[in-house]
Amino acid sequence: MTSATDDGAAGATAATAPSALAPPQERGPREAILEARDLVKHYPLTQGIVIKRQVGAVKAVDGVSFELRRGETLGIVGESGCGKSTLAKLVTSLEAPTSGSVRFKGEDVTRLSGRALKALRRNIQMVFQDPYTSLNPRMTVGDIVGEPFDIHPEVAPKGERRRKVQELLDVVGLNPEYVNRYPHQFSGGQRQRIGIARGLALRPEIIVADEPVSALDVSVQAQVINLMERLQDEFDLSYIFIAHDLSVVRHISDRVGVMYLGKLVETGTESEIYEYPTHPYTQALLSAVPVPDPEAEERRARIVLDGDVPSPADPPSGCRFRTRCRKADERCAREEPLLRVPEGPGRPAEGPALHPSACHYAEEKARIVPD
Repeated sequence: MTSATDDGAAGATAATAPSALAPPQERGPREAILEARDLVKHYPLTQGIVIKRQVGAVKAVDGVSFELRRGETLGIVGESGCGKSTLAKLVTSLEAPTSGSVRFKGEDVTRLSGRALKALRRNIQMVFQDPYTSLNPRMTVGDIVGEPFDIHPEVAPKGERRRKVQELLDVVGLNPEYVNRYPHQFSGGQRQRIGIARGLALRPEIIVADEPVSALDVSVQAQVINLMERLQDEFDLSYIFIAHDLSVVRHISDRVGVMYLGKLVETGTESEIYEYPTHPYTQALLSAVPVPDPEAEERRARIVLDGDVPSPADPPSGCRFRTRCRKADERCAREEPLLRVPEGPGRPAEGPALHPSACHYAEEKARIVPD
């Protein structure tokens, strides 16, 4: 049994996109291509066997709003269980929201069904976290990458599918002759490239990447991230990039949203979030990032959070972060802070610290990682 061990493919000519997948000649204007408004997803908790009654709900996503502009990357970060993957499923219509809307080019996708929803899904594709379990081990690479053509036969007639699959493999840096191999014959980085090729098959405008590099080695992570950046430029893609690794998100993202317990607590450009964080939770996250310099590691200010993340089935009143926040007071328990640019006399000084933050006492903190 042969095994493909190199993440780059010998003989692949990925530097130039094939004509069948040629990218647009000009990048479109950076208008909002996707808008989410007050997205809510609650999973009911029930009791009883014969007669079930709802006794509560897991508030996985609870009022999230954002927009994605054409050609940009929106990074979503936060602790495990904060609702990032549920948000990805709502955007791709894999889950129906409890309330709220997702608009693609002005059309509310949450109201679509049948053929209309099937047609929309061509434009919003997903790359999954695990590059092995997301691929059917009983299907060849050619069948996996070509499966979208079976669902949308109008994209590629049967006589052209093998050629298009080979072109897709070439685009992501794999040898086109790998079409007859199975997923177990590839390394982790190569399997993730196969997942990306499958996501590109229908020429989508948006790709939602849910932890696409978390299961890969650091060197392979860099290869996949560089590949995604190149494909974004070539095909004018917009990304929603979900990850735990703050350094990876900073590298690839134009804007960043920080989630905590089902809500966005801070949003801004890459430099605003990483250089001028104003929410206590964002500051704590950044302070936990290791610094590859022993002297700087000793000097930096570390913020240690007390307690565990509350249950999404019973979130705290007011500010959801207040049970672990060093600034919390009675107002935080009584009044839920809105995600907006800080106002009032205690707001940050003029400059990049003035970006939306869901905290009554949002303020800029001195650099967490010293120069």
